[in-house]
Amino acid sequence: MPSDRPHEGMPAAMGHEFFYVPPSHINGAEVQIEGEEFAHLTQVMRHGSGDLLTIVDGTGNAYTATLNGIRGRTAICTVVSRLAMLNEPAVHLTLGVSILKNPSRFDLVVEKCTELGVGRIVPLTAERTVPRHARIERWQNIAVAAMKQSGRCVLPVVAPLTAFSQWVPAARGERVLLHELAATPLAPGYLPAPGTDVTVCVGPEGGFTEQEIAAAQAAGWGIFSMGARRLRSETAAIVAAVRLLIGS
Repeated sequence: MPSDRPHEGMPAAMGHEFFYVPPSHINGAEVQIEGEEFAHLTQVMRHGSGDLLTIVDGTGNAYTATLNGIRGRTAICTVVSRLAMLNEPAVHLTLGVSILKNPSRFDLVVEKCTELGVGRIVPLTAERTVPRHARIERWQNIAVAAMKQSGRCVLPVVAPLTAFSQWVPAARGERVLLHELAATPLAPGYLPAPGTDVTVCVGPEGGFTEQEIAAAQAAGWGIFSMGARRLRSETAAIVAAVRLLIGS
């Protein structure tokens, strides 16, 4: 039977290559790897029977498993051990970011913020947001790749495109809205207590309107700047994630 152990760091049996398998493909000690992960396993990494693999399910579990063999287009594995919350931060950070004119810049936000440990990403439309369409499936796929690359076992959810006016009143936990004209900077040394839920909101290239700032303040948000220099939206999102998660 597989053993369950709490997070103790990366065991020797776990390599650097992670494979993502959703919980629906994990049945007790048996794991079935299909689709793109199967192709990567067999055609790129050239794994064979008897090899030890590191498998993450996106919900907080990392497994060491033995590859038993191939059944059609499915790799059959057996779980040897499990680690909970491997390489996950103690703070749960939700990041709301207005979608950007250049789609590749939002791609960068999703990739880097997943690597840093963000738990949920909410694409937003504010009054000055220019594009009004989102590439949710693409961003979720980017998050999968970044989760595996960074050695995480929780897959950040990329939420549906959401209006700023609807999202801001509903957000919970410690809430931080970034604005270049705010009098108070987000302190570089600030670290939320372990277990804290923190939500950060980043606006579009044109910034938030005065009405949006007022609505956030009325809903209990703290308004902070990132310092003296004005940052691009994607830079502000990544730097905020670094400040709140590094060391967590």
